[in-house]
Amino acid sequence: MENKERNEEFENISFLLERHFGYENPKAFVRTFGCQGNVADSEKIKGILNRIGFFLTENVDEADIIILNTCAIRENAQNRAFGNIGAIKKYKEKNSKVITALCGCMPEQDYVIDKVKKHYGFLDLIFGTGCIADLPDLLTRVLQGEKQVVKTGNESLSLNEGLPTARDSTFKAFLPVMYGCDNFCTYCVVPYVRGRERSRSFNQIIDDAKQLISSGYKEITLLGQNVNSYGIKDGYKESFADLLRSINDIEGDFWLRFMTSHPKDCSYDLLDAMAQSAKVAKHLHLPFQSGNNRVLKAMNRGYSREKYLELINYAKSVMPDISLTSDVIVGFPGESESEFEDTLSLVKEVEFTSLFTFLFSPREGTAAYKMDGYIDDNIKSERFDRLIKLQEEIAAERSRSLVGKEFKVLCESYADGSSNALLGRTEGNVIIEFAGKKESVGSFQKVKVLSTKTWRLFGELA
Repeated sequence: MENKERNEEFENISFLLERHFGYENPKAFVRTFGCQGNVADSEKIKGILNRIGFFLTENVDEADIIILNTCAIRENAQNRAFGNIGAIKKYKEKNSKVITALCGCMPEQDYVIDKVKKHYGFLDLIFGTGCIADLPDLLTRVLQGEKQVVKTGNESLSLNEGLPTARDSTFKAFLPVMYGCDNFCTYCVVPYVRGRERSRSFNQIIDDAKQLISSGYKEITLLGQNVNSYGIKDGYKESFADLLRSINDIEGDFWLRFMTSHPKDCSYDLLDAMAQSAKVAKHLHLPFQSGNNRVLKAMNRGYSREKYLELINYAKSVMPDISLTSDVIVGFPGESESEFEDTLSLVKEVEFTSLFTFLFSPREGTAAYKMDGYIDDNIKSERFDRLIKLQEEIAAERSRSLVGKEFKVLCESYADGSSNALLGRTEGNVIIEFAGKKESVGSFQKVKVLSTKTWRLFGELA
């Protein structure tokens, strides 16, 4: 849809809102579950709502429309979302004009739609990850009296270009470069709920980055389920490494980050681009999931332990101070004790700054859901605890080594319960707490580390 047509659509819905609610500028509440991609989607949803006449609110009690943007990657995340869906029923009972909506990854699963239709009839609107641009039309149908409007399906070639965005931060921005995934890891629902890979235009991304930088944003995070495969499927001559170099060359004082990087497509050229680009943060999140080759093959990850360590060693050679983080799954079906030990030994060898650790969560529709050899919950928990203990020891030692050093940090917020302690984030994605003034939030500062805890540093302005 052209921007002119979209703007006309936004304007046409305003009178329906006023007729439904009886007043202008009703309020919208959007709650986000899940990853940075979901946050970026919610920013577009809020941008659309704002454009068609809603004021945005952080107080659900005063909202005229309540939208839950959900995650399906883990069973716990999905159960938490269902709990929140049930909790918003009371708002509908209190005021029948309140519009309730469910969107995101969960509705892209047929069994979820069946459950919602059976048990959550009070929901007015349900839409999937590929239908954000259709929100004005879907709301129009709700306002015209249609019961439980549902639209899913993410195979559209639409890249949501030209949609308004209401960003959550004035100094940190998420910038999607591609959508979907073609990897089909056996434990993951992402290709099913977010569709196949499709990359945005190189020039459009550069234009968006320039606009963000000129608007004063200090940190830009490029998003994609597998940013390393950017443009390959679409035949682009530019690679993701080229994208990093080009954004790095834009004038301004900012950091450039990216999520997520897949080891099977991670190249030396990408690592060289990171090393050579002063504004690209020397932090690499490279999920390894398991340290054992048999398990990696069962996961359909497309690389070996040896290949992963080769990439890590090269990254360390060109960026000696690089901060490495990763994702790990404990208790994949059939994982033996010795195979889990391979994961522990890889963690010891790499010495990650931090890990995102997960117990295997069976997801309906994936290949692993039907695999034999599910691991007993007690065994999974015991292994999980050992992994956490090991990583805490590594993190504590790494933190101690930073005492006395100075870092450039981006001041992000006040520390919880404090009126003068700021939280800043280093280039390596480590939090430092230090005394500072409110006006420093959103700016870069130089901070010296004075003391540490396992995961956090404490310092003072240098």
